Amino acid sequence: MLHLKNYSNGKLVAPASNTYLDNINPATGKVFAQIPCSDASDVDAAVEAAEAAFYLWSTIGVEQRARFLNAMADYIEAHLEDFAKAESLDNGKPISLARVMDIPRGISNLRFFASAIQHTSTDAHHTEQPNALNYTLRRPIGVVGCISPWNLPLYLFTWKIAPALAAGNCVIAKPSEVTPYTAYLLSEAAIAVGLPAGVLNILHGNGPAVGQAIVEHPKIKAISFTGGTKTGEHLARTAAPMFKKLSLELGGKNPSIIFADCDYNNALATTVRSAFANQGQICLCGSRIFVERSIYEQFKTDFLHKVSLLQCGNPLDDATNFGALVSEAHLQKVLSYIALAKEEGGTILCGGERVYLDDDELKGGFFLAPTVIEGLSPYCRTNQEEIFGPVVTIMPFDYEAEVIEYANGTPYGLAANMWTQNLSRATRVAEQLHFGIVWINCWLLRDLRTPFGGVKNSGVGREGGWEALRFFTEAKNVCIRY
Repeated sequence: MLHLKNYSNGKLVAPASNTYLDNINPATGKVFAQIPCSDASDVDAAVEAAEAAFYLWSTIGVEQRARFLNAMADYIEAHLEDFAKAESLDNGKPISLARVMDIPRGISNLRFFASAIQHTSTDAHHTEQPNALNYTLRRPIGVVGCISPWNLPLYLFTWKIAPALAAGNCVIAKPSEVTPYTAYLLSEAAIAVGLPAGVLNILHGNGPAVGQAIVEHPKIKAISFTGGTKTGEHLARTAAPMFKKLSLELGGKNPSIIFADCDYNNALATTVRSAFANQGQICLCGSRIFVERSIYEQFKTDFLHKVSLLQCGNPLDDATNFGALVSEAHLQKVLSYIALAKEEGGTILCGGERVYLDDDELKGGFFLAPTVIEGLSPYCRTNQEEIFGPVVTIMPFDYEAEVIEYANGTPYGLAANMWTQNLSRATRVAEQLHFGIVWINCWLLRDLRTPFGGVKNSGVGREGGWEALRFFTEAKNVCIRY
């Protein structure tokens, strides 16, 4: 049994309440760790430490801050297998996926912002009559809050922490209570590299207790949150009247659009990946698949065959490429949507049931067969609400304008992917899709310099690149008359 601790003021400490939450391995359904059940008193102590550290951290210089971020990246790289195993145990994802995506991306996040902060520039404007020079400084905000989700634990945790620290802020960070393990290991990395006390504070616990305390703390000046849309609504109601800066990356109901002139084999393979990577528990997964009618039946047949080849099994087994859902509660939520799809007239083409593995250790795991559903209206609840699991719908379309209407016809607008070799169509359709990200002939191809985020109910603001560094700083204009 593991006993995790908070990381506050440079030390690993127990929560003030001395109470703990169970941390369950999704592959076994059994408790494998205890995590702190933090509350407002833990937040108060962390904020006090962060305020005390802010002057040193904000004035130490970008090169020094970059050295610390790179040192943490070096530590993770040296312990990559430990981090990958922790991510798999915690989240239920295949360790093979954690090795090649989650942990390397966490390393890349730290290295990218360590470099980016050293290549910032300022705007300058010359004013005539009277002569004056205006220039713009960007300064860190102070103490900021970073709250990350359970689906890509280290990946998205570092995605927020790295730019906040690089810009000179001190951070109060909360990982999901469902997947805290790699955040705890990041605490050990911070200690190992000698990160100054109070600069980064990692508090574990549930949303209503520690998350709410972070959002409503008057000395935390900005909140970066990734999670569900309903939680984002609640967070905004709390933070907005306090005039906090707010970045919200919320849900998605993303379309995959396959035109008949696509690179068929590439479109097929990538659509399987975009549907079921991380058991469909990525906000960018394509959960609505639209296929031009002339190739629909062939694509459907080939798609179902490739889905049947996914290996559901022990996430720690290198041969497994489809793991467990993150929790029993989430599994039941996804199953309820499969039941809803049947009520709405959908036909289950494959999957649709919980999987019980023939292994005594794994028989209580939260496994669900990858599920493909046909015959639903684009506007039914199954096609309108975020399921966030290994469930996709597939449907034909006849015309370009028709599929654009279908794709845009949900309250969400995070990401879309489209497959065509017609350049004119690609650019024309991309312009009409109401999404923050449009991938053409690819999926999840990320350049960290580009803005990341959605429109409509998928969020407010952008992360990544200069957008993240701008969010975690305030602009100051300086005017000199001469």
